[in-house]
Amino acid sequence: MTRTFDVIVLGLGGIGSGAAYWLAKRGMNVLGLEQFELGHARGESADHSRIIRLSYHAPEYVRLAKEAYQAWKAVEEDAGAQLVFKTGGLDLGPHDGAISLETYANAMRTCGVEYERLDAREIRRRYPAFNIDDDVHGLFQEDGGLVAAEHATQAHQRVARELGATLLASVRVHSLRSRGGEIEVETGQGHYTANDLVVAAGPWTNPVLDRFGMRLPLEITKEQAMYFRPPDLAPFALGRFPVWIWMDDPSFYGFPVFGEVAVKVAQDAGGKPVDPDTRGFEPDEDITARVRSFLQTHLPAALGPEHSIKTCLYTLTPDRDFIIDTLPDYPNVHVAVGAGHAFKFASVIGRILSDLAFDGRTRSSIDAFAIDRPILQMESPPKTYMV
Repeated sequence: MTRTFDVIVLGLGGIGSGAAYWLAKRGMNVLGLEQFELGHARGESADHSRIIRLSYHAPEYVRLAKEAYQAWKAVEEDAGAQLVFKTGGLDLGPHDGAISLETYANAMRTCGVEYERLDAREIRRRYPAFNIDDDVHGLFQEDGGLVAAEHATQAHQRVARELGATLLASVRVHSLRSRGGEIEVETGQGHYTANDLVVAAGPWTNPVLDRFGMRLPLEITKEQAMYFRPPDLAPFALGRFPVWIWMDDPSFYGFPVFGEVAVKVAQDAGGKPVDPDTRGFEPDEDITARVRSFLQTHLPAALGPEHSIKTCLYTLTPDRDFIIDTLPDYPNVHVAVGAGHAFKFASVIGRILSDLAFDGRTRSSIDAFAIDRPILQMESPPKTYMV
């Protein structure tokens, strides 16, 4: 027996669940398929929090971030739950650091986003927990904050179902093909067809694209977030401490207390390449050592016993830019890859994917995220993972 839908979504992590929500919101008959249980921790979307910010290195991201806040507001209204918590966002690092704060300032200025420049003295005054020398400077943007990641994905899924979407977990795809302008999907639970396919498979993107004769130069790495229990959590309370990013190589980032009675800190893109099907969940001792060393030097008040360590995966493009596009040879197959920094955009990327499936185009500017851009056509492209 074949069941027919308007759109099938492969992958129900952050982006896929966002796509299912926005497609259902537009009145489309949606089937979402997830190979593991909903809310699993094998991919990229688990844990309590992700940073959201208007401070980005390029105008196209700042503009998309503005749309992201609007998208999350729509989800909050439909779900009846707060998902975005504004804490202020602090980007800081040495004047001669590997990541230039000036590119962030220029991009915000180009897009009309207000921000403050802070010297080391002002950073120390506002946030005494930071132990920084006078060669450090920062940018503060008041709209920065966090998205309650797991709750946000659950909200997308719940409202999508309320709007009529069918979301199935623990479903493995046995065959997938385009035939006669339709997408056919064969699973252990049934046979399905649809007019359009949305691929939001994260680390499993290439196995899906293989079915359409395409393979992208993606690298999958295992990353980790660490939670610490310092002697005094008060300075890191939500409302007193910002989300922050250390702009240098290596780059680190952190949160106020949220989701756990502990402080969350992580290194960005510091993990080793892995196979998503066989990777382990044990902590990476090298990342742990680097995070502890950073905290000892620059944020010692956050150090304490390790409360927990959670692993996740990054699906990295060589230029660290997103992929949000339709396959050139298959106008009914739409793909998103988040490049290890997309959860803040999960809902708006889901909305864009719904645009592509519903209208064949989107009002959002996604030219920079084309799937056929030159670097993605190279066999051994140069890798630039710092953003």
